[in-house]
Amino acid sequence: MGASATTTPELYAMNGGDGRFSYAKNSFLQGHGVNASNGKIGEVIAEKLDLEILLSTSKTIRIVDVGCSVGPNTFLAIQNIIESIERKYQAQELNINQKPEFQVFFNDLTSNDFNTLFSSLPPDRQYFAAGVPGSFHGRLFPEGSIHFCYSSIALHILSKVPEELLDKSSPSWNRGRIHYINAPDEVVNAYATQYAKGIEIFLDARAKEMVPGGMAVMIFPANPTGIPYSQTYTGAMFELLESSILDLAKEGKISEAQVDSFNLPMYVPSLEEMMELVQKNGCFDIEKMELTSPGVLHESMTDTSSMGKAIVMHVRAGMERMLIQHFGSEIIDELFNRYAKKFEEFPHHVQPSKKVQLFVVLIRK
Repeated sequence: MGASATTTPELYAMNGGDGRFSYAKNSFLQGHGVNASNGKIGEVIAEKLDLEILLSTSKTIRIVDVGCSVGPNTFLAIQNIIESIERKYQAQELNINQKPEFQVFFNDLTSNDFNTLFSSLPPDRQYFAAGVPGSFHGRLFPEGSIHFCYSSIALHILSKVPEELLDKSSPSWNRGRIHYINAPDEVVNAYATQYAKGIEIFLDARAKEMVPGGMAVMIFPANPTGIPYSQTYTGAMFELLESSILDLAKEGKISEAQVDSFNLPMYVPSLEEMMELVQKNGCFDIEKMELTSPGVLHESMTDTSSMGKAIVMHVRAGMERMLIQHFGSEIIDELFNRYAKKFEEFPHHVQPSKKVQLFVVLIRK
């Protein structure tokens, strides 16, 4: 167990299978964000997607969900995209002999549980499905082959943890913390710089893969300008996780060295940061870039106790693999039990009403 746990992208994959701690069973919070965005996606497809251009070279529309993970959310999102494109096709009244066919690529890391993903494919789907293993921080497809790129709650994940966070001689050494919450500027800047590098690679790759006129829709956590990260939904959520890990270290159940060498591979950007990166890339027109809130959760999740339990299960499904690799499996149950108690002790610390997402729509020039 060591620093490699937070620098190995394959460990970033969600829990597979369909067990109690699987992502498939604990992706409700992400699903809420997907559902809240479906209407917006339908609107931008109706207003901004030019099917005449896309279908001039191919009768098959190719769609990819990058960072699809496992579970129902990716299928719901893809179905909404396809239905929106079909409505657009009818509205444009194109002089084409037949309706387009759809090919959908589901992309995630090679360690993603593609078996579970494909065993739960909708039996009545109206598209041809394929899996594409590999990091979205790089090329995945041939040049000019993709018409629509979708990504939901994935682009806040770094391609790797900044190396300087583990360097004891660096001012960015992140001693006694697992993230950049309440950290010195040097630590925050190291995260921001690494994030920018990853997004630059992501945009370069998608620019090569997408056809002119192709659309990219991306939804991911955002940090409103002027709001301390610790006061955001995501920051507060990770702050309680950090507190739980530090408690174990104080009791000698894990070492301080283990804490010092563990850093969450995630960064939540501002709208301004993302806009600057897209403009720097220069290959896309920005059709929409705005901060949104998923809105009111299902009535079963409005009380703090139910919400706390849902968040703990959500975090466990998403991070258990990297936590086990670094700290060992022996402490995992206790860690998440403590994490759950933190939510009971501070029921208003993590407020879903503060959850903010960035909704980005780009068109390939």
